[in-house]
Amino acid sequence: MKVFEGVRVVELASYLFVPAAGAILADWGADVVKIEHPERPDPQRNFVIADMSVGDAPFEPLMQQTNRGKRSLGLDVGTADGYRLLTRLVATADVFLTNLLPASRRRLRLEVDDVRVMNPNVVYVRGTGYGPVGEDRNMPGFDGTTFWARGGAADNLTPAGAEEPTPMPPALGDLPGSTSVAGAIAAGLFHRARTGEPPVVDVSLLGVAVWGNSPAIIASALRGEPIRKTPREENFNPASLAYRTRDGRFIKLSLFQSDRYFGRLCECLGVPGLASDARFVDSASRAANNRECIAALDGAFAQFDLAEVTERLAGLGGPWSVVQTTYEVSQDPQVLANRYLADLDVDGQKVTVAASPWQFGETRYPLRAAPGHGADTDEILFELGLNQDEIIEHKVSGTVL
Repeated sequence: MKVFEGVRVVELASYLFVPAAGAILADWGADVVKIEHPERPDPQRNFVIADMSVGDAPFEPLMQQTNRGKRSLGLDVGTADGYRLLTRLVATADVFLTNLLPASRRRLRLEVDDVRVMNPNVVYVRGTGYGPVGEDRNMPGFDGTTFWARGGAADNLTPAGAEEPTPMPPALGDLPGSTSVAGAIAAGLFHRARTGEPPVVDVSLLGVAVWGNSPAIIASALRGEPIRKTPREENFNPASLAYRTRDGRFIKLSLFQSDRYFGRLCECLGVPGLASDARFVDSASRAANNRECIAALDGAFAQFDLAEVTERLAGLGGPWSVVQTTYEVSQDPQVLANRYLADLDVDGQKVTVAASPWQFGETRYPLRAAPGHGADTDEILFELGLNQDEIIEHKVSGTVL
């Protein structure tokens, strides 16, 4: 039995941040009913991503990533009949999940008090850009503007002296944010089970950004100014940097206990004399002579191609890794052994997606493809007690798809 089997989630959300949380819940076994307007489905279905889409085709893997395992109900909740059908559906739900902006929630009568009239026991979950209070609570928030730009990620990941911010890869905040939403929903259901009280859950992209970039943010707050970005050659621990190999690849070292590992590192690289050099004999000496030490390690790594460096470092014992390309990650034996990637059958085509970053027991739950727009409308309405004639009437009026 899956951990969320028997839980029903009604999702009224679009794009990535919140729908991806719904996908996680579906992975866990929840029945996630995704509500989409009959004529205007989730824009994610038609999202073209530069360098990822093939030509002008929507990037199907991301649609699958964020909506797999759900059922799609084509329903116009803005009509009187549609609202009544939504009320019947929410009455059967454990969770109501949305990323509608406050104005839309008010217009559609989907604020907390409205939904609690439909179902007093439902866990009400809002995913927002900027949080439930403050002057900007009504602003739309996206990954690039809210998480990346305003939340400090862009500044945090842009090297000192760069002419512009580091470009943001797609969904860098959305997908980690979705794990926060899913975890908060689990906590909300746990609280309801213990106390009988269904909480209101709020998760914002700005809050996720502050959490994710908190070391730099809280250090800046402590100092009362932005923290200085240390140039590579001034790093106090030369054993915690990335080094370039002869063939243009990189090895990342994270030898924070540098006195424990530095001698062995030098032996592996064929330069044991560096460890006995008075300038580099311990961490304090290496910090005082960091430029010289970094230059010496640059030279040592530059003697070898990546394959030879990895062979030499195999017995180091401390933490290090090849800086892999994203394609290499997709072929990584450790990734594949743990089934961190999974293949979906989408209309006879294989589509690879990332699995949820949790595992319960020794096996991975099987994943199902995302539904077509409104693909499950009839099935869901039958479950609500409608007959065929009533469903046809709603289809003719445009209330359902």
